[in-house]
Amino acid sequence: MPDYDDPAIEAEWCADQRTEVAAYLAEEELVHGEIGEWPAWHIAPIVSVWAIESKKSPGWVGWWAICGDLPCDYVSADKIKHPRDAVRAIAEGWLEQSELMARGETGADVSIGPPEAWSSLAPMLRSRASSLLEMVNDDDVWTEDDL
Repeated sequence: MPDYDDPAIEAEWCADQRTEVAAYLAEEELVHGEIGEWPAWHIAPIVSVWAIESKKSPGWVGWWAICGDLPCDYVSADKIKHPRDAVRAIAEGWLEQSELMARGETGADVSIGPPEAWSSLAPMLRSRASSLLEMVNDDDVWTEDDL
């Protein structure tokens, strides 16, 4: 397993995550400005959160994107000004979605895999969401600047 405490390995992982976020946002056809050069917050190799510049208001964060050993996703930064709050919002959305999927339903603007796979995908999504919420609630994984 790579040593993510090694700055070169960490930098390579972050660069790979940035590339993955760019591909995901292109696939989602999200109109945006620049993607941050470095994650706004990360724990390699688990999760990275990226500030995505607003196209309408250059120089301002318009979106937050999450990537790592979990599904890529994004959330508007309109009311979310901190990466910790972005992780919370995404995780809470995943919990809601996992409950819908477990019942064979889906949210209007969300699609995660084919319906026939929802019964197996729902527990995985719920697990990832729960892990993210544990991180959100753990002050030890956030620097003083993040709190």
